[in-house]
Amino acid sequence: MTKVACIAGLIALLVSVPASPRENEPDDNPNQPPEHVAPYPNLATGQDRKEQRESFDLGPQLQRGVSARDMLDQRRRLDNALTQIAPQRSGVVDAYVVSIALDSDPVFAREAREAANVLERRYDAARRTLTLAGPDGARDDNPQGSIDTLIISLARLAEIMDPDEDVLVLYTTSHGLKLGLAYHYGDTGYGVLSPARFKSVLEELGIKRRILLLSACYSGVFVDQMASADTAILTAAASNRTSFGCEAENDWTFFGDALVNNALRQPQSLQDAAKQAGALVAEWEVERHLLASLPQTRIGSNVDSWLPALEARGPRTASRRVGRPASGE
Repeated sequence: MTKVACIAGLIALLVSVPASPRENEPDDNPNQPPEHVAPYPNLATGQDRKEQRESFDLGPQLQRGVSARDMLDQRRRLDNALTQIAPQRSGVVDAYVVSIALDSDPVFAREAREAANVLERRYDAARRTLTLAGPDGARDDNPQGSIDTLIISLARLAEIMDPDEDVLVLYTTSHGLKLGLAYHYGDTGYGVLSPARFKSVLEELGIKRRILLLSACYSGVFVDQMASADTAILTAAASNRTSFGCEAENDWTFFGDALVNNALRQPQSLQDAAKQAGALVAEWEVERHLLASLPQTRIGSNVDSWLPALEARGPRTASRRVGRPASGE
């Protein structure tokens, strides 16, 4: 099971376990992320359980106790990162990559940073890649991931992209729940990105062509709502299953290691990469007697009209795996 309990009920009441520093890592390390200590607050609103459940469709987010200087620093980081994004090229299927860690447990920041590297290389997205990840014990040089920073970033990319030509490649990594993706930064940031909210944002922005790679427990809840003819969506788990490997001290979750650190490094199609990743995850789960997470893949009927041109510009040779395997090999 995940180190931090995923929220399975109607109201998000997540009580987190403190993140574990890496062995021999000094306590005064400025790149050490904040621990989860306080109970996760109730983000639901409404007079009854039905209204409370439906309130999560709006994608609630709460921030509390963040210092003014930290807020200014994060705003500057995000503004600077967005100004560095290159414009689209007419007549070229450009990929715009966003890799985001939505939780301050450092495994997610490590995974998001390397996922950005792999996806940038695979999809020819130099200067069109954005990493949103907090401190991971070794680095703290990106804007932090949150629901707000994700939505703001997508809005900016939508201004740059050609909606009839370009592709959003989004990788998210975090804890998950049956309501959506959990945002949780120390004891200062909380939220839920629901399928309904995510779908409405992409529709509002007119981002039609998209590759969505979601690493979280219960991430299969996004498949039906996010599916479209121009969407390829891969998730770490079915809508009623947890995923594994998200202990804070890890470099990878099971799904991130299988999909990003193994399959997407290979010169093969997205469909074949999904199959390879699913087989690897299943193998690791069987070895550890874990209930199968059942990663999901759905590729829209129109994806084949633009994905081959994008993948044709990808590397011809595999890149080297990075970090400790999630499987503990």
